[in-house]
Parts: sequence; C-alpha cells; structure tokens
Amino acid sequence: MFQVGDKIFYPMHGAGIIEVMEEKEFLGEKHLYFVLNMMLKELNIMVPVEKMSALGIRQVVEADILEHVLAVLHEGKPDLSINAAQRYKMNTEKMKSGNIYEGAEVIRDLFLISKGKVLGTGDKIMLDQAQQLLISEIELVKSLDFDAASECLKHVLYKEEARVAP
Repeated sequence: MFQVGDKIFYPMHGAGIIEVMEEKEFLGEKHLYFVLNMMLKELNIMVPVEKMSALGIRQVVEADILEHVLAVLHEGKPDLSINAAQRYKMNTEKMKSGNIYEGAEVIRDLFLISKGKVLGTGDKIMLDQAQQLLISEIELVKSLDFDAASECLKHVLYKEEARVAP
C-alpha cells in the first residue's frame, strides 16, 4: 500500500514523506520499517511496515479534497452546550482519528469559540496543534513551505471575518 516517496499523514504527528525502507533486527527478529520524515519538528520516525494502517497513517489528501476541507472551515457551528472537558475529550478523539475533516472541525469550532470568549489553556493548545497538523498537510499538498502554508490557513480562517466586517 505504501511506498518510498509517498506523502503521508500520521495522526497527532502531521504530514511527512516516506524516505526509505530499512530492515532492522529487534529481539532476534528482522522487521521492515519505513523511515518517515515528518514536516513538523523535522522529525524522523521509524514505523514497522505492517503497522502503518493500524496506526491510522494515510496518504495525504488530493488538492481538490484539501480545497473542500478549507471551504468547510466556514460551515457549521460549535456545540456550545458542552463544557470544556467534554469538548477537549471530543476534540482529542477527532484529532486521533487522522480524518482531515474532523481535524478541520476542531479548528473551526475552537476558532469560532475564540471569537466570543477567551479560550482556556487546553483549548488554546488543541487549536494550535490542530492548526499545525493541517498546515503540515497543506505544505505537502500545495508544495509550500511552512510559512506560506500557515498564511494560506490564516487567509482562509480570517476571510470570513473580512466579509462580515462593516
């Protein structure tokens, strides 16, 4: 399913590229590993080839799907009936899923909530992490550097505000 050179997304770690496949011996058994070069924190991670899918690792999305995800950032509203602890648990589940739409929902909801009140520390950290993960995927899908991908996301998030302003 995966090959060297593939652009992948690893939940909670962000997007990266499969750099190489290596055989390593561990406890007397030889296993094949992919070395993933992750965009965030310039981190290399070794993952057993047979565990890639079980860890929720997926191919990065196509450009048209990314554009749809960015458009979805302005659709829907957060559920204000839940408390911060419930929201944190729900958002953590969404982030762990690796689903780009669920990650976008976390960004949308926390961003909209932040417009009405100051976010608590947990929500601020969650929003920042969700944005970093999406930015890493934008980098690979659009072939941008981190700063340009970050500006792309900011532009999308603040575009709606500019239309609403008098």
